[in-house]
Amino acid sequence: MFIIKHKKIFIGISTLLVIFSIISLFIFGLRIGIDFKGGALTEIIYKTARPAQADLDASLAALNYGTILVQPTGEMGYILKSRDLNEKEHADLLKTLSLEGGNELTETSFTSIGPSVGRELTRKAIIAIILVSLAIIFFIAFAFRKVSRPVSSWRYGFIAIVTLLHDVMIPVGIFVVLSHYYGAELDTLFVVAVLTILGLSVSDTIVIFDRIRENLNNQSNVAKANFSEVVGRSLEQSFVRSICTSLTVILVLLALFFFGPVSTKYFALVLTAGMFFGTYSSIFLASPLLVWVEEWQKSAQGGSVSGGKNNHE
Repeated sequence: MFIIKHKKIFIGISTLLVIFSIISLFIFGLRIGIDFKGGALTEIIYKTARPAQADLDASLAALNYGTILVQPTGEMGYILKSRDLNEKEHADLLKTLSLEGGNELTETSFTSIGPSVGRELTRKAIIAIILVSLAIIFFIAFAFRKVSRPVSSWRYGFIAIVTLLHDVMIPVGIFVVLSHYYGAELDTLFVVAVLTILGLSVSDTIVIFDRIRENLNNQSNVAKANFSEVVGRSLEQSFVRSICTSLTVILVLLALFFFGPVSTKYFALVLTAGMFFGTYSSIFLASPLLVWVEEWQKSAQGGSVSGGKNNHE
């Protein structure tokens, strides 16, 4: 009952975090990766010693190829993301990376993505997110179709969508900060992370909602039941399970972040943030919002009844 009793505090915290994420997005924006805007991806491995990244950045700046993002990979390699390069520019890039031949290297891969491919990926990513969101809405509407009192089924679905927006917006805000200060780029892995967050987060929310539904059905008289007490009891029965389940996933993601390849670090970090705030929203946001909606309905009905009596008099 502690969570329900202090629901305004937890709802306020979530609101502030979402507002901060939206403001960060408008101020800093997102750095779009070559997956969506097109460009070239080059991966190299040095045979003897890997030069310092600062030395490479200084040498690459002299090429005037625009912004080139350099990321270390493994013990001897680098991954470079740049605009699309022709054959001469590609050769000059490799020459510069070898520090004019003074450091022998091997190019393990070179991928060029055209602008049309980037636009197609953007379109498919948007469609995927929309379809997943619609599927979640329809599933919740079907699963809670028999719930009508004291909060109607469509309100469960609406609150679930609100919590999903919360669970996605906060990791996006974190990624915006990483993009601005550390050069993280929005790529297909980011889209995969968002879709994964949507699926895992709504699953956690539905588990708690389902326990609330069961406890409501077990009441002998739903009309006389104290809804806030039912929700509080449901949380007590299910929040340990939710936290433990999410914690096991978060531990795996943290292992991927600290010990995995550089290319998946931001993916693991965004997913970790999504899992954390998804669990938070299921316990500290979705259920308190249900109680808040029920209290709002009571006050609205009370005002209508009072107004009707006054008019009759």
